[in-house]
Amino acid sequence: MKQGKIRYTFSSFDKSLPLFIESIGYNPQEEDFARPEGYPYFHWLQTVKGEGTFSFSGERHLLTPGRGILLTPFTPHSYYSTHTEWSTLYITFGGASAESILNSLDINFNALYSESKDLPFSKQVEGILKNVERDTEFSKLDLSSDLYSFIIMLKKYGKLKNQQSLSNNYDKIRPVVEWLEHVYQENIGLNEMAKKANMSPQNLSALFRTTFGTSPYSFLINLRIREAKKKLVSNSEQSLKEIAGSIGFNDVSHFVATFRRVEGITPKKYRNLYNEKLM
Repeated sequence: MKQGKIRYTFSSFDKSLPLFIESIGYNPQEEDFARPEGYPYFHWLQTVKGEGTFSFSGERHLLTPGRGILLTPFTPHSYYSTHTEWSTLYITFGGASAESILNSLDINFNALYSESKDLPFSKQVEGILKNVERDTEFSKLDLSSDLYSFIIMLKKYGKLKNQQSLSNNYDKIRPVVEWLEHVYQENIGLNEMAKKANMSPQNLSALFRTTFGTSPYSFLINLRIREAKKKLVSNSEQSLKEIAGSIGFNDVSHFVATFRRVEGITPKKYRNLYNEKLM
């Protein structure tokens, strides 16, 4: 990789695409960042050389070469170098279809990835950078295509928390995950999930932790919070009580407390932040 710092950002014209790159770059010496309100786009950051510590959702992760973090929009986080040199590659992206694409691939959640030997992530990102350098004015559709290929590669070859490829474990619990996508607002517990998956609660819990790094119930809560975020920004007139009831929370105070625990900010603050980014 080149020695100097590289950063490209793209105008609002590019953001009319269903899938767009907001920024992409290479940092030979990554800076320390603290974003208590998160970033307004999906954010991928990976280590090329050295190492750094990345914190989100109350957990710290060491980013060594070949490891990267995918964050959803507005996720509070921070990161800093733990080495004399910490070189990184990054992409921030969005688009009207970004969330639906990640949902369809079941990777629309915050996660730590390790790259596969079959196809290093860094080579893919470096390839996109080369395309930008070659044609910064007329490569918008090509960049959108490159970004889609990167997302597919992440699904196909990415390893979550050094476990097996996501697709290997995910196939075993696909039925229950797809079921939860449709019934998340109902009163569901671990026993109901295990019955749907046709396995014991213990086995289901172990498989969820191996695949997603979280329990089945936490996965369900994250689904509910994801839907809450959609509702918060799509209808500014809808009350928190109405949103809470529509996603499976019987009590608005429980919803607010859970949202704050997961996202680091209150639902009202999240709504205001989103609206401010559009102004």
